[in-house]
This record gives sequence, structure tokens and C-alpha cells, in this order.
Amino acid sequence: MAQTPLMPKATAVWLVENTALTFDQIANFCNIHPLEVKGIADGDVAQGIRGMDPIMSGELTRIELESAELDVNHELKLNISPINLPEIKTKKQKKYTPLSRRQDRPSAIAWLVRNHPELRDSEVIKLVGTTKTTIDSIRSRSHWNIGNIQPQDPVVLGLCSQIELDRIVLKASKRQEKISQKENKTLQSIDN
Repeated sequence: MAQTPLMPKATAVWLVENTALTFDQIANFCNIHPLEVKGIADGDVAQGIRGMDPIMSGELTRIELESAELDVNHELKLNISPINLPEIKTKKQKKYTPLSRRQDRPSAIAWLVRNHPELRDSEVIKLVGTTKTTIDSIRSRSHWNIGNIQPQDPVVLGLCSQIELDRIVLKASKRQEKISQKENKTLQSIDN
């Protein structure tokens, strides 16, 4: 995949307004259609978008721009910075559940406990955003509202995504598999 400027339309607006490049050159550099570049030049497309100077942002060099203006067949190439920026890791925040969804948590916990007993309490807490005491009370069937709790899939309730659920269930099943393999090895060593 060809690399494009950070803000392709804003860059295209600036190139149309400030250079003598052809529509095809701008379209190839910004990875947009030449008719869209023509629309930018006519004022039909990208109204209200302020142009972004690719030279100031370091995406294009002045020499590259001048050589492209002189040669119609020259393709602009994105200036790649030699500096590798580290990936910024965001801090995980506690899972917030809106008030309207909080009554659905016990139903989701009951579903998880029934369908995936291999999950640890910490994993259920991470998925649904609940407390350990609530999980324990639903497991022991001592929850104050246990008679009205109908187990429901947390994905359907909107408390977690299917990808999150699949990832945690897969992790838990691998952990269970390792534990059962260890137990089988210990039983075989005892038998021998």
C-alpha cells in the first residue's frame, strides 16, 4: 500500500492553491481520484477545508516539489522520517457501564458462569465490569434478585464485544488445557 500524507484532502487543497502540479500528480500523491482534485480546484469539493502545507509538516521536501513542477511525469514521493516514534500506550481505564445497562450485569454474569465456568473471577470482572462479591453471590445463588436473573449473553447486552469475549475464553481454555496436561503427567508418574 502506498503511503499517503496524514491529511490527504487538506494537503491536496494546499497543493492545488500553491503549486503548479497537475491534477494527476496531486491525486497520486494524496491517493485520491483526479476528478476529486479537479473538484477541489473548481471549489466544488473540500469547501471549508484549510490547506495543510506538506513541506512544513515534513511530508514533502521543497526539492521534490520543485522537480515535480518542472517535470509533469515526476511522481511525488512522501518524505519518510528517519526517526522512529515510539508507540504510545494508553492507560487502561475501568470499564464504565451506563446506569441503564447496570441491571443487565447479573444476567451477563449468570450466562458467563453457566457457559464458561473455566473463566476466573478477574476475567469476568474485566469483561462485564462488576465486583467479585456479585460474581460470588450469583455462583452461590445467594444474590438478592436471583429469582429474576435470566442468563443472557454479555455481547448481546452490549457489555463487551465478541472479540473481547472470544479472546478471554480462548485464554481460559488454553489455561485449562495446560492444567489438565499437568494433572495427567502427575497421574502417569504416580502410576509408574
